[in-house]
Amino acid sequence: MSDQPLSFWGHLDVLRWTIIRSLVVVVAFAVVAFCMKDWLFDVVLAPTSSDFITFRLMGTEAFRIHLINTGLTEQFMIHMRTAAYTGLLLASPYILYQLFSFVSPALYRNERRAAYWIVGTSYLMFILGTLVCYFIIFPLTVRFLGTYQVSTDIDNMLTLQSYIDTLIPMCLVIGVVFELPVVCALLGKLGMINNTLMRHYRRHAIIVILMVAAIITPTTDIFTLIVVSLPIWLLYEASILLVPSKKTESTQK
Repeated sequence: MSDQPLSFWGHLDVLRWTIIRSLVVVVAFAVVAFCMKDWLFDVVLAPTSSDFITFRLMGTEAFRIHLINTGLTEQFMIHMRTAAYTGLLLASPYILYQLFSFVSPALYRNERRAAYWIVGTSYLMFILGTLVCYFIIFPLTVRFLGTYQVSTDIDNMLTLQSYIDTLIPMCLVIGVVFELPVVCALLGKLGMINNTLMRHYRRHAIIVILMVAAIITPTTDIFTLIVVSLPIWLLYEASILLVPSKKTESTQK
């Protein structure tokens, strides 16, 4: 392989093939997920029943939320959308590898090591956030909203569309929220924040966390609000441990 530096168009061509390879892998995983419809929706719809592992561990009384479909094409489109999201999620390690392979030649050795840490940690935290949402936050939200009644004379008729429209965005949001320690660690390395500052504004942060939790899970159930807020607060406390102290920074200077 030639050691000559690539031109702008050469880099653009490399980027084009990087994107094409990533899309091919995403589509391949999405097709596999689409063909495994029963398994896919057994996983997606598992939180609608008290048989779900989280509810069994909590000893929740028996319940089942019955979902309905109101549109002619909705089930097929939801099947495709869910398979596409699953394909993207499964292919994400390969996509990150391709993007990093494209960017890494332009980085110095120390920058490359830092990039390994940032990309790897960010991905793991996103997956952890998605799992926390699927196993804890979303099931509790679905149980509360799906079984809530202002009167026993009124039955809930929840659509599959509303269920999926809540599950996927909530998992994405919680996954992003779990990037908090990584972001704080980076800001600490850049000297923009320190743990003394974060401790000083801890009470303000708790208020913001409660507000964010209320937006993510728009319920009046205080238990669900606490369950959502607790992981975010723990992430904030973990971030304080990751960020260097003001004294350390001044000593280094």
